[in-house]
Amino acid sequence: MRNALILAAALTLFTAACTQKTESETEVSTAGGVTTTHTESTTTPGVDTAATAQATSDAADAANDAAHATGTAMETAGQEIQKETTTSTQP
Repeated sequence: MRNALILAAALTLFTAACTQKTESETEVSTAGGVTTTHTESTTTPGVDTAATAQATSDAADAANDAAHATGTAMETAGQEIQKETTTSTQP
């Protein structure tokens, strides 16, 4: 679930940061009265995609580190509870 939220946020940021560029070229021939128009549109990212990829990787690494730390803390707490339970039940 968390990874999906990170991905959705990254995609939203990427989409919002894009800019559209349109170029038009018109040629007019006086002899034949022919008009030719060529229009080209491109969408380019307005942010540094390498930096965005690095930030996404860093966020994923931080999430993995946090999950590992949480698991370790839970394991330690479980061991302490087990020690207390074992110690208090023995005569």
